[in-house]
Amino acid sequence: MDKEIKNMDGTELTEKLVSINRVAKVVKGGRRFGFAALVVVGDTKGRVGFGTGKAKEVPEAIKKATDKAKIKMLRIPLKEGRTIHHDIKGRHGASKVILRTAPPGTGIIAGGPMRAVFETLGVQDVVSKSVGSSSPYNMVRATFEGLKNTQSPRNIASRRGLKVSSIFGKKVNIDVKESEEEKENKNTKKKDNKIVKKKDNK
Repeated sequence: MDKEIKNMDGTELTEKLVSINRVAKVVKGGRRFGFAALVVVGDTKGRVGFGTGKAKEVPEAIKKATDKAKIKMLRIPLKEGRTIHHDIKGRHGASKVILRTAPPGTGIIAGGPMRAVFETLGVQDVVSKSVGSSSPYNMVRATFEGLKNTQSPRNIASRRGLKVSSIFGKKVNIDVKESEEEKENKNTKKKDNKIVKKKDNK
């Protein structure tokens, strides 16, 4: 279930219902039934949170879970606003998740609970794998544990007291050289093709 809600500061949030369970409390007269909901909330721009709620009615349980998720929202740094910066492993209980950065056009390759987290976070390209328990609660918590450990070049640079360019300056220089060589090759190919065409016309 996808739903758009407004936060207190006016920002639009996307709400996704991950799981709803019927739970029972055994009392003297028999059983009292209720519902437990797991909800993920995000602004699709790098902020995401999850919450759980229990109530006698489904809407009330979802409302409680949504309110908790709004309070516990985290900001996760994203690479180019579409994927995570590096490969991560997350673990909670018997659930383990492996999250990998992906090139543009890959899409979200993930299971149900993890997909909900990535979609509300605003990730467009990611490859993930779940190992162990497939409980939605544990999978969501393991995914959040992994995302908490994400480090952007800007964070690392500020911690080391360096500039962002100085962290992977060599890599940037190599990429620039490669791109210049590619341009030169393309230009030479174009010139060769023009010479061949002129000869053919003659």
